[in-house]
Amino acid sequence: MKTIRWGIIGCGDVCEIKSGPGFYKADHSSLVAVMRRNGALAEDFARRHGVPRWHDDAEAIITASDIDVVYVATPPVSHKEYALRCARAGKPVYVEKPMAMTAGECAEMLAAAHAHQVPLWVGYYRRALPRFVKLKALLDDGAIGHVRAVTVTQRTPLIVPEGGALPWRIDPAVNGGGLFFDLGCHTLDILDFLLGPIAEAKGFAANLGRAYAAEDTVVAALRFACGVHGTASWNFAAADDFEMNEIAGAHGRLQFSTYTPSPIRLLRGDKVEEFAVGDPPHVHQPLIQTIVDEMNGKGRCPSTGESAARTARVMDALVAEFKAGRAS
Repeated sequence: MKTIRWGIIGCGDVCEIKSGPGFYKADHSSLVAVMRRNGALAEDFARRHGVPRWHDDAEAIITASDIDVVYVATPPVSHKEYALRCARAGKPVYVEKPMAMTAGECAEMLAAAHAHQVPLWVGYYRRALPRFVKLKALLDDGAIGHVRAVTVTQRTPLIVPEGGALPWRIDPAVNGGGLFFDLGCHTLDILDFLLGPIAEAKGFAANLGRAYAAEDTVVAALRFACGVHGTASWNFAAADDFEMNEIAGAHGRLQFSTYTPSPIRLLRGDKVEEFAVGDPPHVHQPLIQTIVDEMNGKGRCPSTGESAARTARVMDALVAEFKAGRAS
């Protein structure tokens, strides 16, 4: 198999541990160049990670003849721009999540990828993490029988900005929304992976903490194409941290965390069985490996532009009324 050569646009915090090392540690994969608008920071990253070269211009990554795939690790506001430029250059692209600012932007990115016949993958890396692969196997093997219901709960304390610019994760002009867009998207995507597409989503969003303009509360009713119904609640203005997902079936329940590698709990009657499956040091690496393998004609990456666009459509539906009110 050939070595797949990567270039990174935006070698910031997410690249330090979560993703960056995965590109040079995956089998048949190498990281040959990185880019950041601040050249000194790009140079520093390249030096510390043993990357052969660095740039302060994205075009140098996109047009390089020795780069096979581009990883876009910038905030969502620039995902569409870089994905379109990569498509026009005939370059496969791996975009961070959320895929873009809106579902409409996702559609534009998909159209460009199809028109130029280049692959488009998105960084919903949980689809390849061992604990979620185990969870899917339990569901597919009938551990809880036919699925009947899904419940999602997440709450975190309010972030109160202290002067200066907003952190980009709670700035709708950069992230498309607030922490629901940054964090909630992971849960919606993994439910799509486990149970299939969400066919319909209805809900409400609000800003209850009044610390910033983006939504900090979202509640949802979900109907999956498979017929399962679910409810979800995200509150980022609470007093404590709590997060749990539960999938209930005809013969039992599965409880798991989206974010923390705590044991999966299988509850059947009065019996509780736990499956402790830890995360790897570089959580993107298993998904990166699937891209490398697909580029070599072996298997398929489970996180595509198509699957990520479905999650974007669900998020847009849940915050549409809130955004319309904020704009009026």
